Amino acid sequence: MLKQDENLSFIIEPELKPRTEQRLDLYFSIPNEMSVNPQTLSEESFFNNNFKSHLAYNANNIHLPLVRSRFVSKNKGEQQDYRQNLNLYCYQVRLALNADIKDTLKHQEAEEFYPAAIELCEQTKGLLKKLRRYTPDDEKLLPFYKNADNYLSWHVEQSFLKLLDEGPRSSDFAKERSELLEFCKNENSYREEQEYNSQSTLEDANRITNKMRLLQRLIEHGVVLTRSTRHLNSYLKRMVKGTVTAVIMAFVMLVVLNARSNFTEVTATLILILGVIYGLREIFKEDITRVIWRAIVRGRPKWRFQFKNSITKDKIASQYIWLEYTSFKRLPKAVRRIFSKRRHQNKQAAQWLHFASETQVNAKEFLPGYDTLQQTMQFSLAPFARYLKRGEGKLYHLDSNKISKKAVERRYQLNVVLVFTQSEDETLYQRYKITLNRSKIVNIERIYSQTDILQDER
Repeated sequence: MLKQDENLSFIIEPELKPRTEQRLDLYFSIPNEMSVNPQTLSEESFFNNNFKSHLAYNANNIHLPLVRSRFVSKNKGEQQDYRQNLNLYCYQVRLALNADIKDTLKHQEAEEFYPAAIELCEQTKGLLKKLRRYTPDDEKLLPFYKNADNYLSWHVEQSFLKLLDEGPRSSDFAKERSELLEFCKNENSYREEQEYNSQSTLEDANRITNKMRLLQRLIEHGVVLTRSTRHLNSYLKRMVKGTVTAVIMAFVMLVVLNARSNFTEVTATLILILGVIYGLREIFKEDITRVIWRAIVRGRPKWRFQFKNSITKDKIASQYIWLEYTSFKRLPKAVRRIFSKRRHQNKQAAQWLHFASETQVNAKEFLPGYDTLQQTMQFSLAPFARYLKRGEGKLYHLDSNKISKKAVERRYQLNVVLVFTQSEDETLYQRYKITLNRSKIVNIERIYSQTDILQDER
């Protein structure tokens, strides 16, 4: 379930069906040497800057052969129906192509790479033909089609150029490479023939890139659900702060009145005592408020996402988010048992961070032909790598009285336990070891799974 996304981020993509509830818990074991704690990284900062969540219609783990053609023809449906089905198709093609490009690049040998790339090219050609077969005659629908066709053609070209640039090269497959390059040239010429982009835009790399980003957002309209965020407990926090202030002020006023009764005149001693009393009030007010607030919000969700259809404005789903630092003793028993199975040298002093997400789908059904929602939760580990040491070390080796050395980089390990709950009787446990350096995630390895737990229980 947990897989790498960008250099310093990973994603989790569960599927959601109508009228279902899902809960996802992540328990991070962060070594103290990484210097991540409530003082250096607050929960609010991590949530606001390093966590993203969105929902979209039926695009999870999709590959090019599985993309569906669901256009509304020119004689059927309303304008929004056509646009939404067009966007759904283009969105799925984009995600599927991205996934298949990554899979193809995993082939390190040219003998495996080029046949996979040619097959991918043929599948992509078929999907583009399917798109262009349904060019609408209605002037109101034509702009939607042109935007989608323009973006998809450009994205396909860029994807295959990236594939050829990063893939292995071999003179034995010059014909296949030329065929792929010819496909890219044809898509470029096609956009020129359709006059999709002005010459000034084409000559400026920034302008054409920004235009395509805009078109990408346009084809996500109606596919990616609109999200609104609400910070929970904000009024409760004000009440706690006000109550603590009132109690402390009442105590301070009582002390001040007693001090005045003991001093008939205003003296330097009275002024000093009053100054100390008010100083202590400011010191203890913040500390007491923080302690009481931590005790009250422990175990309570801090944020809520509302997801709505961007066209119909119907409420589709809601998501509650928990995020807090905790201690090993407060972890669930099953999670503690999983962490305890680490090797002794890996049981370092650590900071514990708990993330939880509870998603409830309110819709009874989705768009026709789409049975699930794809939920994507992205976690950036950039703040975890902020305080890591730079540079490389050296490993020396003695071979026949000759000393050799190799450069080695500094690496750190995070341990993460994932708990996925679909229903009361369906809970999945997995442990991952995330190896990272200052610039990227080096490896994500699944160490512990549900099967291991069942064997332990036997």
